Amino acid sequence: MITNLRDRPHATIVLLAVSVLLLWLMAHEVTAKPTGLFWLGVVLLWALLWIGNDALSGMSVRSALAAKLQNFVVPAIFGLTLLLLWQVIVKGFGVPLVLLPAPSDIWSKLITSLPILKADFVQTFLRAVLPGWAMGSLAGFLVAVLCDAWGFLRRGLLPLGNLFAALPIVGVAPIMVMWFGFDWHSKVAVVIIMTFFPMLVNAVTGLQAAGHLERDLMRSYGASWFDTLIKLRLPVAMPFIFNALKINSTLALIGAIVAEFFGTPIVGMGFRISTEVGRLGLDMVWAEIAVAAIAGSTFYGLIALVERAVTFWHPSYRSRKDQ
Repeated sequence: MITNLRDRPHATIVLLAVSVLLLWLMAHEVTAKPTGLFWLGVVLLWALLWIGNDALSGMSVRSALAAKLQNFVVPAIFGLTLLLLWQVIVKGFGVPLVLLPAPSDIWSKLITSLPILKADFVQTFLRAVLPGWAMGSLAGFLVAVLCDAWGFLRRGLLPLGNLFAALPIVGVAPIMVMWFGFDWHSKVAVVIIMTFFPMLVNAVTGLQAAGHLERDLMRSYGASWFDTLIKLRLPVAMPFIFNALKINSTLALIGAIVAEFFGTPIVGMGFRISTEVGRLGLDMVWAEIAVAAIAGSTFYGLIALVERAVTFWHPSYRSRKDQ
């Protein structure tokens, strides 16, 4: 059946559209304790969406625009299906709000709390995550260049880097709050600590990735260490560096939010989550989680776009036609 659908894109699109629409209507109209026929319909629609999405993801496309559209639509349908199933299960089984709110409840809370969420976003993401991510990643990269120039630094710092990377954030965050105060400065310090060593390790590995033949060729041309670094080793290290930047984008957000649990002004994502959990306001907690997820995913995606532009030569970015 899946093979037949892959050869019929129009039928697959109609199947997916109708299934999503019916599941959305069922999620919108669901009440407590629905009948067994209702649940049978939910399972059937889920199966049709699974089959249709699998067929859509396996279709061979010819144009680059169609490939980009396919890469967007497949995960979008999968995510929408999960949200609709979440809505149906929570409302159908009457799950209490304090245990798990439905997506509709989270959306309502998000819309009605936009000023609070905006202030929390500015405090946590713009004032703590971005500066800490930039300073920690830059510091890690510069130290990696020094380690590449002087081998004793590499042999001495990397073991210490592994040690510091294993430090628990719940132990570091209170210390940073005591040192730098309750405002965003302490959160930046935590983010710097969390992002420094992933960049250091990845950048050192990337700078060592250039082959011996390429290095010997540069030496035969009389290139200095700096010329070899700029023209050979740094371009080869770019995939490793961007890998560290993407890892740090998620670590920075997690570190800033957790650090706010240990002291912050009365604003911030971590502060809001900790206080609302104590008040059993789980809908607000999930609204903060949604904002954090959207911000983190967008940040990660922007870094990936820059990586694509800088490392377009990498084999992983070759088109299917080139492979």
